Amino acid sequence: MPHRVHVKPVIYETLSSKSLFFSTHDIQSRMDIMRPDELQFEYTRIMMGFLLHNPHPRSIAMIGLGGGSLAKFCYRCLPQTDITVIEINPHVTALRNNFAVPPDDHRFTVRLADAATFLRKTDEKFDVLLADGFDIDGLPPALSSPQFYDDCYNALNPAGMFVANLHGCKPLYEVIVDRIRAAFDDNLLMVNDPGATNRLAFAVKDEPKTLTKLAGVRCPQGFDNMAWRELVPSMARVFLASRALARNNHVSAVA
Repeated sequence: MPHRVHVKPVIYETLSSKSLFFSTHDIQSRMDIMRPDELQFEYTRIMMGFLLHNPHPRSIAMIGLGGGSLAKFCYRCLPQTDITVIEINPHVTALRNNFAVPPDDHRFTVRLADAATFLRKTDEKFDVLLADGFDIDGLPPALSSPQFYDDCYNALNPAGMFVANLHGCKPLYEVIVDRIRAAFDDNLLMVNDPGATNRLAFAVKDEPKTLTKLAGVRCPQGFDNMAWRELVPSMARVFLASRALARNNHVSAVA
């Protein structure tokens, strides 16, 4: 097997922010230097919509570290949750201190590994699985294959939620959505980021009607109140998409 060459990301700094790039046209992550665990991008806030299904997950797995935005946010705001981050690029993990990613401890681990291989072989089960792994060419084939989505399903606990960022997947967007839908028995909700090309897929294991009955937008007990206030508009997008899915399903059933 040929040796895999990983692209070395570039850091761009201003007085108030630090950003991670793989190419000149796609920003991977951005951090406010004064608030390093704040979610800067709307799509990452939308991905936190899993809280409407499970406000107190025991375990979260994340595919793709980047600048660690989701990892840092979940580490701070979900102090009872075990977090495992899988990152394939050693150049990315080498920059974790630059982006204030916390050190590994009893509930937080960054693993240098191929996520597709990890999920295929692991016996671990998670309550939430967040997929946001991209390289310089976009969404890698290994992280968008039917096998990969089947493995994501198998790595979840019963009623576990899978959330995937499907950014820039054209012309294969519909194909990838169909693969997720097939892996999760049609338990799929799509939510758009209105200010970007990110489309977020929410899928649930073994719970056919969950995505049409997500809980209202209420702050989980123990969650940081300021952080929740910043999430509210994004949580509302997920909640309203859930209600729209319920209406569409009802119309289809009546028809």
